[in-house]
Amino acid sequence: MTGESDTILELSNVHTFYGTIEALKGISIDVRDGEIVTLIGANGAGKSTTLRSVNGLNHARTGTIRFMGEDITSKPAHDIVRMGISQSPEGRKLFPRMTVVENLEMGAFQRKDRAEIKEDMEHVFTLFPRLAERRSQKAGTMSGGEQQMCAIGRAMMARPKLLMLDEPSMGLAPIFVERIFETVVEINKEGTPILLVEQNALMALEVAQRGYVMQTGRIVLEGPASELKTNEEVRKTYLGEG
Repeated sequence: MTGESDTILELSNVHTFYGTIEALKGISIDVRDGEIVTLIGANGAGKSTTLRSVNGLNHARTGTIRFMGEDITSKPAHDIVRMGISQSPEGRKLFPRMTVVENLEMGAFQRKDRAEIKEDMEHVFTLFPRLAERRSQKAGTMSGGEQQMCAIGRAMMARPKLLMLDEPSMGLAPIFVERIFETVVEINKEGTPILLVEQNALMALEVAQRGYVMQTGRIVLEGPASELKTNEEVRKTYLGEG
């Protein structure tokens, strides 16, 4: 039985605008402790805007966003990171001329606990052994899959209480997609709740417990991932079936 107390993130009737364009038209979603929740939908449905509304990069005009019971609707982005929300952004956004280690250190820039930062970096290298081999390589010279691992690793370096992943499989070879999703599940099993935005709906619904389907700024379907996976409309529109 899930109560209010284990709700980590809650968006209630959130409206977010870009200038005069309403990108989110009153969405309500929540992420509970221990869950992977996925947002699926076509390009331009409002998935990334949802994440930007949570992380403070594009504040909601109306509605409420609560994180661990606290209203964060209009808090600045750096405060939201400090509170424990970390994101691996769409397109990875690494510092290309910096090494893997330097990129990972950037994820911990608000932390002062040197010994534990070192520990966490070793943990990232355990999750992604390939990064360990490339620790002193410049991030911009790595493959797309390796860069994605580095972006997730950097987000983990903030010790998040909620990890947001924006299109982690975008543009990756199938073998990397498998590996990334295996690691997402592993991170979640270690106790980090995850809000996952993903174009690869089938893969997302495989790993998530619950999902929301977005269409032009609205939530049009929600439910257990297993049910969404067998929903006819979802299969037709997002899983590319007949």
